[in-house]
Amino acid sequence: MDTILVTGGTGVLGAAVVRRLVAEGRGVRVLSRRADRTDMVPEQAQWAVGDLTGGTGLDAALDGVGAVVHCASDNRHWKNDVVAARHLIAAARGAGAPHLLYVSIVGVDRVPYGYYQVKRQVEQELEGSGLPWTVQRATQFHDLLLVVAQQLARLPVVCVPSGVSFQPIDVGEVADKVAQLAVGEAAGRVPDLGGPQVLSAADVVATVLRARGSRRPVVPVPLPGRLVRAVRDGGLLAPGHAVGQRRFEDFVAHAPLAERRYGAAQRSA
Repeated sequence: MDTILVTGGTGVLGAAVVRRLVAEGRGVRVLSRRADRTDMVPEQAQWAVGDLTGGTGLDAALDGVGAVVHCASDNRHWKNDVVAARHLIAAARGAGAPHLLYVSIVGVDRVPYGYYQVKRQVEQELEGSGLPWTVQRATQFHDLLLVVAQQLARLPVVCVPSGVSFQPIDVGEVADKVAQLAVGEAAGRVPDLGGPQVLSAADVVATVLRARGSRRPVVPVPLPGRLVRAVRDGGLLAPGHAVGQRRFEDFVAHAPLAERRYGAAQRSA
């Protein structure tokens, strides 16, 4: 059985994918820049040290690998994602051409946001690589909307952009699908994954405020600009692919609301 390499395997989604694959008895290896393992990674998973941006350690990490789940992303230095993808593709070509599975975001081709444009460029790198590839796009994770709402909820009056909607999905449900794809054949661009509800920005914040027992007012405010217009036009939504089951309010009801770091709900699970 070929090993599955997970980049970003210590992150919110990557760690969940690793746990699913290990639970299924798959051989899993996590690529990390850190020499020391983290508690987020099960003991059964192998640990490989490498740097996608610098291109170091990748040959050893890909040794014996039949598939790569690429979850790693640098949300501080976006353009590094393209460099990392090119290094990963080059290393994969020299390692027997494993299946490359990339997890992207719904709307990367519709919303004029720098990070999204980079994600789309990474998709194109895979599409033109000549390697077997799969791209899975998903809508925003519950965890992301929670941390944004938590930050906004600190204000006496919570202002949110009017007309903006999201379709949040549970990380675990995305991880289940990604783990399934990782053990299958390359499928190209597969159907998007969206959550079960479309919620306005006001709905999202109000849900978090209720869970915290707060009565702070939520005020929708019209905002200008191409970015907001694209989101207002449904750029982040996948209405035809509402495959998620867990609602945002159910997620919030069990989330550690005292912890405002992204992914806190996964770390406490």
